[in-house]
Amino acid sequence: MGWIGEYVDSIRSLQFRNVLTQMVSLGMIVASALIIWKGLVCVTGSESPVVVVLSGSMEPGFKRGDILFLHMGKDPIRAGEIVVFNIDGREIPIVHRVIKVHERHETGEVDVLTKGDNNFGDDRLLYARGQLWLHQHHIMGRAVGFLPYVGWVTIIMTEKPIIKYVLIGALALLVVTSKE
Repeated sequence: MGWIGEYVDSIRSLQFRNVLTQMVSLGMIVASALIIWKGLVCVTGSESPVVVVLSGSMEPGFKRGDILFLHMGKDPIRAGEIVVFNIDGREIPIVHRVIKVHERHETGEVDVLTKGDNNFGDDRLLYARGQLWLHQHHIMGRAVGFLPYVGWVTIIMTEKPIIKYVLIGALALLVVTSKE
């Protein structure tokens, strides 16, 4: 059983190499995505350079499922700009328009008041208890562009997690089983 055993061993080592190669390829894809994301964070100056509109509060300008591209420059925020902000104690960012700007002359910083275009009142009810203005550290970025409806993929995967797991599993299986 000399040459047959060697043949079986060579097939086993070849399969191990193929699986290892596919796993390295999968790791490279994940690492590339992370590098691209971190690069965008550095270039845009925003902690999250891309966000998905999750509600209809900005209709008709932005609809649920639109993807916004953010940038955070050094210029002060002005009334009329669309910003994405985080509220203390909430995980999900909010996309709304700046309706008032309060400039603190002693420091030169600006505080802003926001409102959704499709909402009746300003956002003070959304802010933390006792908070009347958003401060600079709440602002994640300004909207500089958008892609309509592309964010629905994210919304569906968030609302139906089973779809997310099936999709990730299928992609991982495809990468691992593909030939070169």
